[in-house]
Amino acid sequence: MAKYKRVLLKLSGEALLGKNRYGIDPDILEQYANEIQKVRSLDIELAIVIGGGNIFRGIQGVQGGIVDRAQGDYMGMLATVINAMALQGALEKNSIFTRLLTAIKMEQIAEPFIRRRAVRHLEKGRVVIFGAGTGNPYFTTDTAASLRAVEIEANVILKGTRVDGIYTADPEKDKNAEKFNHISFDEVYKRGLNVMDMTAITLCQENNLPIVVFDMNTPNNLFKLLSGENIGTLVS
Repeated sequence: MAKYKRVLLKLSGEALLGKNRYGIDPDILEQYANEIQKVRSLDIELAIVIGGGNIFRGIQGVQGGIVDRAQGDYMGMLATVINAMALQGALEKNSIFTRLLTAIKMEQIAEPFIRRRAVRHLEKGRVVIFGAGTGNPYFTTDTAASLRAVEIEANVILKGTRVDGIYTADPEKDKNAEKFNHISFDEVYKRGLNVMDMTAITLCQENNLPIVVFDMNTPNNLFKLLSGENIGTLVS
């Protein structure tokens, strides 16, 4: 039995780098597609939001003096669509039916985001990928994930990272960092933990939407989590 009925999976764009310095590592893409294919047997409705940091971040353009913040953020949104298309291709290669919906109209390659349409796709068993963030500058893909999860009435947000949960400090830098198995939204605020940006966290808290932070790169972790095992850190 699946632990949740409807899930939004948030994936990092940087994770797609794999061993590369730029772009998309096809091995990572294939790994993610295989992990998602495994959970299809659990009869879970799955939506996905993926970042674009492996290709372009809005802040990069600003810091480099190329564009202003709004223009840079729109460029970042297009990067998320490239990643979403790549993930869609990998999933369909594994015979998984998908739909790509974008917050910015790109009619030749994706459907425009319409909440009722997205929910209907999920009810029909399709994996729904949301691209182009919220469609507005100054908002991160974390916020986009929270917003879409609330809109489609997901039971939980699963944030796939390269660490196995939330720690008191960065475990890659501090060997004494301690892991939380469960932490409240208020504690996240007080400790200033880098779980998601504050806009995203606030949106989840106000809508009683739990977040699970887990290591997406460990094989079978996604399946184990959705099957009910205590994987990662629960924020609620």
